[in-house]
Amino acid sequence: MNSQELWSDKKRSEDILREVSALKSRLEPVEDISKTLSDSREILELAKKERDDSLLGEVAADLRRVENKLDDLEIELLFSKPEDKKNAILTIHPGAGGTESMDWAEMLLRMYTRYCEKHDFAVRVLELLPGEEAGIKSASLEIKGEHAYGKLKSESGVHRLVRLSPFDANHRRHTSFASVFIYPEIDNDIEVEIRDDDLQIDTFRASGAGGQHVNKTDSAVRIKHLPSGIVVQCQNERSQFRNKENALKILKARLYHQKLEEEKQKMSEILDGQKEIAWGSQIRSYVLHPYNMVKDHRTDLQTSDIQRVLDGDLKQFIEAYLHQLSSG
Repeated sequence: MNSQELWSDKKRSEDILREVSALKSRLEPVEDISKTLSDSREILELAKKERDDSLLGEVAADLRRVENKLDDLEIELLFSKPEDKKNAILTIHPGAGGTESMDWAEMLLRMYTRYCEKHDFAVRVLELLPGEEAGIKSASLEIKGEHAYGKLKSESGVHRLVRLSPFDANHRRHTSFASVFIYPEIDNDIEVEIRDDDLQIDTFRASGAGGQHVNKTDSAVRIKHLPSGIVVQCQNERSQFRNKENALKILKARLYHQKLEEEKQKMSEILDGQKEIAWGSQIRSYVLHPYNMVKDHRTDLQTSDIQRVLDGDLKQFIEAYLHQLSSG
């Protein structure tokens, strides 16, 4: 970085800065752990010398923090794929069931937003289509942060909710489904060929909340990639250009994800539960009635503290999945 020649090459200097930042983020926790252990050792020696047991509580608290940091570092070692360090694009779609499923999709959107807040991930809404009565018809989020894709890739699949319906006059129990897809965001320097001839681009008027601008201009954009059949759409921005830009970003990420999946299938057998994302192959169940339980069907991990999970505490499920993936 001290070389003047480096800064004359913008692309290379940006790559080096990213590498330095990544190395610092790995070294700093190790250095902090080392310093904490050294300080704790000195405090223990002082407590022994002074025969002062009151210092032991401070040491115990420091060691608990060290243990948590070591757990985080252990998880970092499980990110072996180059795409794990990338930002993520998350999409949510309700299954069959009308308002019930659309409400469940919105609950999942809140859960992932809260998870991102807890882990200092930056979230930007790329596309959000509200339901007629409640919930959402679809949502796409751009999530930026260290290993955002590596941590959230465990969430791809069908999520099932069992509860007493707030939309049923007889208050009967209902089962709802929603699908979650996670894609790594693709850097501009990674080649994913998208030919103009392969795109069918349609514009339409945005719907839902948005003030006077909504329904007055054809700012919403829908893009179909003809070779793959993938369809994406964006209507959250006021500008047609920005909506097209965001739609292409989602399309690029999905095509890259498709390539990764094809390579993965050639190299090894995909884990059970990751073979196909389709209705009836749910990866996780959330039960609110007649008892409280969240169960991941891939790892068999379960908890009765469902509200904590719905408030974004997904750490135990993500870690269990990553450990299973690495041991497989």
